[in-house]
Amino acid sequence: MEKFTSCKLAISECLKSKYYSIAHLHNEEKTMDMHIHDCYEIYYSISGGKQFLIDNRFYDINPGNLFVINQFESHYLTPNTDMVHERIVISIHPDFAKKISTEKTNLDYCFTERSQVFNHRISLTKEQQQRFLYFVGKITTTNEFGSDIIERVAFMELMLMINSLFINNNFSEIDDSNFQYHQQVSKILSYIDQHITDPLTVEHLAEQFYISTSYICRIFKATTGTTINKYINARRITIAKSLLMTDLSISEVCEKCGFNDYSNFLKAFNKAVGISPKKYASCSTS
Repeated sequence: MEKFTSCKLAISECLKSKYYSIAHLHNEEKTMDMHIHDCYEIYYSISGGKQFLIDNRFYDINPGNLFVINQFESHYLTPNTDMVHERIVISIHPDFAKKISTEKTNLDYCFTERSQVFNHRISLTKEQQQRFLYFVGKITTTNEFGSDIIERVAFMELMLMINSLFINNNFSEIDDSNFQYHQQVSKILSYIDQHITDPLTVEHLAEQFYISTSYICRIFKATTGTTINKYINARRITIAKSLLMTDLSISEVCEKCGFNDYSNFLKAFNKAVGISPKKYASCSTS
């Protein structure tokens, strides 16, 4: 399998082939705003970084940290500009993950199980890091007879490993220190998520928390790396993607995900996802 050096190209290939793709990245690409993908994502940090914001949860990124992110979770990475930012990103089409699962073994469990206290982050031991890199190397360097089978088997073994670690990580005692929250911004994020379908403005939030608009904008951007309006928009798009997979009409989805104007919803969805809500809905149900 080809090893990409661009995350965007890897995601594009994953969606086009309905398979999976791997990117090994050393240099910074242009930092994306709060965003969502139509594929599952495994993010493995080799060198460490600053911080991940996934939905409304903050995580410090250390070497050997692995993150599992599904197609509905908005996320933003604050890069570390003081060092080489080396990481491996695996993009997986949800249909492929289901295809290789069995009745007894669900290989997309780590992407679909989302309890109230689960953790996106798995901290790998040195031995687990070596095993992860062994599977990636086997997938991306095999070119002998039967390489397609070797590649698929290695990928399935990798997914077995990650799901086992996810289960052990999330069903053992949860350590609150796993979630790195800025106390004040955490309350703001929780409020936004609880009132995402209501009209939300910076002024309303500032009034709700008895602080000035300039102060709330400053601490939110400093803590999350994105603006309040971009975060609200990304969360609403995330909800819209999920609702478009149901029997709701486009206008009902627009209303239920908090957009107060249909044309604004169409523009925002097209910009974030790359296709119209109608086309996304038809692709999801086909």
